[in-house]
Amino acid sequence: MSLWEYANPVKFIRTTDKVLPWIWTLAGLCLVTGLIWGFFLTPNDFRQGSTVKIIYIHVPSALMAINAWFMMLVASLVWIVRRHHVSALAARAAAPVGAVMTLIALATGAFWGQPMWGTWWAWDPRLTSFLILFLFYLGYMALWEAIENDDTAADLTSILCLVGSVFAILSRYAVNFWNQGLHQGATLSLDKEENISDVFWFPLLVCIAGFVLLFIALVFLRTQTEIRARRTRALLAREGQA
Repeated sequence: MSLWEYANPVKFIRTTDKVLPWIWTLAGLCLVTGLIWGFFLTPNDFRQGSTVKIIYIHVPSALMAINAWFMMLVASLVWIVRRHHVSALAARAAAPVGAVMTLIALATGAFWGQPMWGTWWAWDPRLTSFLILFLFYLGYMALWEAIENDDTAADLTSILCLVGSVFAILSRYAVNFWNQGLHQGATLSLDKEENISDVFWFPLLVCIAGFVLLFIALVFLRTQTEIRARRTRALLAREGQA
């Protein structure tokens, strides 16, 4: 069975209808478990106090904000190369979810930063690139809405997605590119010595899993909606020509 078979809208909807209940259930379990574990069953940090617990929302949302854009990039490249409509619609479906994740990351970062840095906002390299990424999300969604022809919109938004990927990369690696700035280095690393304490690490991993599953579920659901909306527009166009 080829992966490209799922580019068929009917097959995509049938398959995702089967797996969505399982993904929703797993996402709910991970989020409830991770957030309760993190907020109520972990100690306060010896320096940051209870504010450290914002990490269970801030870090997963920030990771998904960046990776949602990379998912859109892959889907856009598939559209450019293979011209599969489901991939273009999946990229469109992921944009509002990624934008909300970015907004959550910016908001929780401000609430976390205020007591730690003494300010709600700083023109830190990572914060600034993250804000620009959020603006790219808004621009991407606005471009889809501004163009009536779906194929033309998919072409132009794919180009915009390629450009915006620069800021997605900067959002992830800004701390490594520039030494200045208030934002700390990576919380999670493949190098175990750089990770946070296990008491915070394990519930954080559960929260991240919950956010990933939630993102997948929302993108599947929204892609189904986009497919049906495209069909509706096509039928209305045919009726108008008849």
